[in-house]
Amino acid sequence: MNPQQNEELVKYRCAKAKETLAEIDVLIQNKLWNIAVNKLYYACFYAVSALLAERNIFPKTHTGTRQMFGLHFVKAGKITAASSIFYGEIFEKRQDGDYEDFIDFGENDVLILIAPAKELISEIENILFPNQ
Repeated sequence: MNPQQNEELVKYRCAKAKETLAEIDVLIQNKLWNIAVNKLYYACFYAVSALLAERNIFPKTHTGTRQMFGLHFVKAGKITAASSIFYGEIFEKRQDGDYEDFIDFGENDVLILIAPAKELISEIENILFPNQ
């Protein structure tokens, strides 16, 4: 991938993160709690994958994305501990909601995830686009 393509990919994934985050309101209005958790995770995942792509890091799995995020940004002190912890939690909640039986998230489960998701995405955008 050439530098221009990589830059476009980073911008695309950041836009995808914001677009996915905006979808949460519709899901909340329709009380689609499990899907809302899934989308909150994916909004964060797109932002994290944009951050990794900016460094030419392209993990093949979600677990790999989480590990590379921790190695290159959390351990390096570029992402707050709170955002790191949140990303791990939303990863686990998405896994549970998608793959475990009898997992039914509720309104409160979703609402408490929105602010930390926005914070994580904002932190990442500030790293990727510091002058904006």
